[in-house]
Amino acid sequence: MNPIRPTIPLDQPGKHHGFLRLPHSRNDSAWGSVLIPLTVIVGSEGPTALLTGANHGDEYEGPIALQQLAWELDPGQVQGRVIILPTMNAPAFRAGTRVSPIDQVNMNRCFPGRADGSVTQKIAHYISHALVPISDLVLDYHSGGKTLDFLPYAAAHYLNDEDQQEACVAAMRAFAAPWSMMMREIDAVGMFDTEVEAQGKVFVTTELGGGGTATAASARIAIRGARNLLRHAGILSGEVEGAEDSRMLDMPGDDCFHFAPSDGLMHPLADLGERVSEGQALAQIWPADRTGVAPVTVTANRAGLVAARHFPGLVQSGDCLAVIAVEVD
Repeated sequence: MNPIRPTIPLDQPGKHHGFLRLPHSRNDSAWGSVLIPLTVIVGSEGPTALLTGANHGDEYEGPIALQQLAWELDPGQVQGRVIILPTMNAPAFRAGTRVSPIDQVNMNRCFPGRADGSVTQKIAHYISHALVPISDLVLDYHSGGKTLDFLPYAAAHYLNDEDQQEACVAAMRAFAAPWSMMMREIDAVGMFDTEVEAQGKVFVTTELGGGGTATAASARIAIRGARNLLRHAGILSGEVEGAEDSRMLDMPGDDCFHFAPSDGLMHPLADLGERVSEGQALAQIWPADRTGVAPVTVTANRAGLVAARHFPGLVQSGDCLAVIAVEVD
């Protein structure tokens, strides 16, 4: 049995703020706990939405949007239930790191987790087995963290179940980010996305910028998107705002991804949102430890739009340098 317990009810009418409490015995606190902030808002009869942020601890648009939503939403406005975890990976969020400093586990590669596993695995297990099953709609916020930067988009995945995919795409479009992406993952094993979709739920994720910070613009997109999604689900009243302005992107194949073949200093030759042709130079990698050596040039595998890029100036062999997406009608 998973040791995590909520400190508030998950099904009682009204708004309740509390925590998911995970006992965690450590050197500086023998009977200590990891506390994961939790808000549950229950109104009249209706569907349940699970809204999560900080799956990776250095991504901030989700926590900003969900803190505001947890503060502002009134049970009288809600037809159904909203479960909010602004910082689902609380240890990583407090440290400002992608993975947990406690066990060095990447939360978004360990679902469905383990009840008897490490701290991160226990959190993933509780969310997978206690929260996702009672939810109809799941929104998991992401951005590029400290190492990537993205065009601001909401995303859905290609699924074997056409009806489920159609519902996910409709929810993605309702989020109304500036861009909407049919997203392809490098490795989907162990992802929260994969677990939620395997349970047959409607799932939307995002990439809303990056660089290990949020901007006023990315925070506005995140806040409006959550409200739009709740309107789309019928949990909040009102019309979805701005969906007609979202532009559609697709990642049709693995050749969308471009990786660094060597270490060095990255010289970008195409910026986010820039259209490139097949074979066009995307970046040069200069050696970091000497002069007089020609750079390595990375060229575009396909024509399209630069949708993501490596953020720090120094790269290591194997780093993702850029992602090229294709704009579709």
